[in-house]
Amino acid sequence: MELLDLTALALSAKIRAGDLSVREALDAAYKAAEREEPRVHAFVTLCKEQAYAAAQRVQERIEAGEALSPLAGVPIAVKDNIATRGVRTSCGSRMLEDFVPSYNAHVVDLLENAGLVVMGKTNMDEFAMGSTTETSYFTETRNPVDPERVPGGSSGGSAAAVAAGEVWLALGSDTGGSIRQPSAFCGVTGLKPTYGSVSRYGLVAYASSLDQIGPIARNTQDAAALYAILRGKDPRDATSMESDALDLSAVNSYSLQGKKIGIPREFFGAGLQEDVALRVREAADKLAALGAQIEEFDLPIAQYAVPAYYIIACAEACSNLSRYDGIKYGYSAPDTEDLRSVYIHSRSEGFGMECKRRIMLGNFVLSSGYYDSYYKKALQVKRLVQDAFSDAFTRYDMVLGPVYPTTALPRGEGLSDPLKLYLGDIYTVMVNLAGLPALALPCGNDADGLPVGLQLIGKPFDEAALLGAGFAMNN
Repeated sequence: MELLDLTALALSAKIRAGDLSVREALDAAYKAAEREEPRVHAFVTLCKEQAYAAAQRVQERIEAGEALSPLAGVPIAVKDNIATRGVRTSCGSRMLEDFVPSYNAHVVDLLENAGLVVMGKTNMDEFAMGSTTETSYFTETRNPVDPERVPGGSSGGSAAAVAAGEVWLALGSDTGGSIRQPSAFCGVTGLKPTYGSVSRYGLVAYASSLDQIGPIARNTQDAAALYAILRGKDPRDATSMESDALDLSAVNSYSLQGKKIGIPREFFGAGLQEDVALRVREAADKLAALGAQIEEFDLPIAQYAVPAYYIIACAEACSNLSRYDGIKYGYSAPDTEDLRSVYIHSRSEGFGMECKRRIMLGNFVLSSGYYDSYYKKALQVKRLVQDAFSDAFTRYDMVLGPVYPTTALPRGEGLSDPLKLYLGDIYTVMVNLAGLPALALPCGNDADGLPVGLQLIGKPFDEAALLGAGFAMNN
């Protein structure tokens, strides 16, 4: 069996038992990347020098008998909007093309402490703005299942790297579905944790009240083991909170017997691809066969979620991206005459079209005369979404639905019709507005052989139940 065929947990077990070295695992990952990258383009940066030095340190810790995590020695990919000390962090943008952080994101420190080895940074939509990984300044990532399809976004590089067998695990970030949608398109497992359960320190902000870092893996057990490392309070992130430690044995023994799972009727309306609806319904039947009670319910607020999400996200984005002015760091336009022209030309040349579109929309909804009409109402809808899910969770243990209305889109289709792409986020953005955890799982293929994904949405800080249900369903 090739090393890349092992699960991340099995690979680590062999490394910790002395059957394999960390260097051998890293060699296998880079060999796979060398083979697959000309086809997939999942990575922006492969940090071999730093990775092999880190692998040696981890090997020495293992040989010294240090107690490390169940994923010790496993190479991992990190989305390129998560800061890595001494390794370029570009956010897929010309604006940060040469930016090398002097510090690690909190989650990267946790990975290193747990004995994982960062092998590279994955491609993404520019500043996480997009759903196809086609808005990156550097390259267009392809779906490993069908290179003429997109891998989803904005964490498309991370999902594609895992699906292509280049790496066992990856980190993504999810603002409105950016972990779950690419996981669904590529046929892998992705977890969007509860807002605040994972530190955002070192994550380059898109929309600060919605962003959340989470794991992407080939199966639920590996995703659970990685989430167990990432979760926890960080004093550098005031929004982070402590939660119960994740018991991996409890995840593996989770029982669906007597659990109630709700399905919003609005999730199966017009626009949903027939094959997607069928596969998700079949998954619901499987959960019922495992003892769960499946029931449909009304979630009428769903129709307002997408516009509310884009108003809030773009408002926060225009504020967060205002720091890129050509003065402090990042791209600075040459041959400018005065301060005003530095600002104008640096931002005009440094940002791509999708970023500019969202910056303009954000400034519009925050401007005098429109704040109350748009931004304030969007915040009110956000509260109604939170209340609707709170009410649903008085009756259900979790909520089931599709991740996206279709399977992976053909290349170029989303860029030609941005509004259609925005509307496709209908099933994912409510999770971010409400700050809830959600797990994306593969649940079969459509007629063209493309992966179909479902999502399980849980109560705040109830990731263990979602992961346990996912493990039960796929085993």
